[in-house]
Amino acid sequence: MKLKELREKKWFRFLSNRYVLILLIFAGWMFFLDSNSWFIHHELDQEINELETNKKYYKKEIAKDRNVIDKLNDSFELESYARQNYYMKRANEDIYIIQYDTID
Repeated sequence: MKLKELREKKWFRFLSNRYVLILLIFAGWMFFLDSNSWFIHHELDQEINELETNKKYYKKEIAKDRNVIDKLNDSFELESYARQNYYMKRANEDIYIIQYDTID
């Protein structure tokens, strides 16, 4: 193909238009090289999604902890919690901890 034949092609005339060239260069710059490029926005969107997932998880954990705190306002529940988790006992009691062997 000679240059003259190439210049007569419709797609070449379209792409060689100075406005189209400027637009393509600008789009390439914004998509790949700019500090606000598509790739950076994509990474930030992923980070936002991850943080929103963490936020949901921590809200659920806070709700669970609030339920435990509400239960612990009762003295019987507080005593039960202390016995189960911290192995506390009354003065006249003995504690026996039973551990089971697990077979994998």
